[in-house]
Amino acid sequence: MADWYTNFANSGVGTTITKQLGLPRPAVLRRYEPGQPLLPGPAVLGSAGEGRLRDTLTRVLKDAGVTVQSAVVADGSTDGEKPAAVLLDATGVTGPAQLAAAHDFLAPAVKRLRASGRVLVLADPPSATDSPATAAARQAFDGLVRSIGKELLDGSTANLVYVPEGAETSLASPVRFFLSGRSAYVDGQVLTLSAADVPTGEDAEKPLAGKVAVVTGAARGIGASIAQVMARDGAHVVAVDIPVAGEALAGVANEIGGTALQLDITAADAPQRLVEHLRERHGGVDVVVHNAGITRDKLLVNMDAARWNSVMAVNLQAQLDITEALLAADGLLRENARVVCVSSQSGIAGNRGQTNYAASKAGVIGMVRAWAPEFAGRGATINAVAPGFIVTEMTAKMPFGTREVGSRINSLSQGGLPVDVAETIAWLSQPGSAGVNGQTVRVCGQSMLGA
Repeated sequence: MADWYTNFANSGVGTTITKQLGLPRPAVLRRYEPGQPLLPGPAVLGSAGEGRLRDTLTRVLKDAGVTVQSAVVADGSTDGEKPAAVLLDATGVTGPAQLAAAHDFLAPAVKRLRASGRVLVLADPPSATDSPATAAARQAFDGLVRSIGKELLDGSTANLVYVPEGAETSLASPVRFFLSGRSAYVDGQVLTLSAADVPTGEDAEKPLAGKVAVVTGAARGIGASIAQVMARDGAHVVAVDIPVAGEALAGVANEIGGTALQLDITAADAPQRLVEHLRERHGGVDVVVHNAGITRDKLLVNMDAARWNSVMAVNLQAQLDITEALLAADGLLRENARVVCVSSQSGIAGNRGQTNYAASKAGVIGMVRAWAPEFAGRGATINAVAPGFIVTEMTAKMPFGTREVGSRINSLSQGGLPVDVAETIAWLSQPGSAGVNGQTVRVCGQSMLGA
């Protein structure tokens, strides 16, 4: 599946027609391909405040083969070629007056940003201070970055990472993700890191090598794409779906060299059956992706109990039951385990006719947040991914007008692809993402709906 209008607008005929009619032309996004460099050009690095992360950022960039520029002057000129990324280390900002330094660096640097560029700001968390002035300045970066994301052109994105003191070792993986093509449809997002023991020696091409990963709802759509990306990154994937989808499930598993497990995750014995399968066939599990989900849409006043209960059972209760069973099974979740739960933009912004779906997906976010401390105590993580409008076979069946509105009301003016969700989940599953815990990352192109 692909965004038809983006493809058309960037074709020979489409480019001419959109120019003549004054229509928008969404950019072809820079998406990840194995073997490609982290960035297609240099990065500009600046600071506001004391900038305690500057040395760490420089090392991460240089280790990834990125040339680091710093000579940005007020008239917008730089030494060398246009940057592919602009990074601002805003740690140490203590009051609103220091925000001027952020403006003075970002304005000329962003002006020169090339297509599909990246803007990444790193700051101290607002919650880590008792000073109202300091908290105000730190929170200001939230509004600044989200606004930059709405102003950028040509497929560029802007994101913010809050880095508490002590969490510096957790920084490399998020920086690489937000600068890479993996984050093509992640825009205007805010992530807060935590201190963690981050494993070293991760294989950049196969970060999941040797890992066993479970993906529910893997027979089609986003689930199938998750399974494919996880396998590409080196994992052995246990693809799970309901028996009626058995043929499609087997096709996915065979294509990626994984294992197919037919299982109704809402069945009373499903958690134990999954535990037994993982213990007997694989000796444990490293990654669990709760992707399975359904919709049964109706306005609240017209919704019967069956519609409500079925959505809650698949989208929320099954995730709770299976995760509880995995935690209770002694030694089954291996060291540095990762659990990633699929929520939705609807769970953040709500959606007309989806009270059941939105409630279930909001519940996923609450579950992840509550479980994060226990997972951290085990040296593991649990996070959520909230997709926005993703172009799939299901969305292709929507009425044309509804589909087009849903896919255009974001900063990138296009629908995302299943691979965009899969790349974010695969990143959260990596050993290097140990410092990302209890977070929800929206994969929505910075949708105009919700936070």
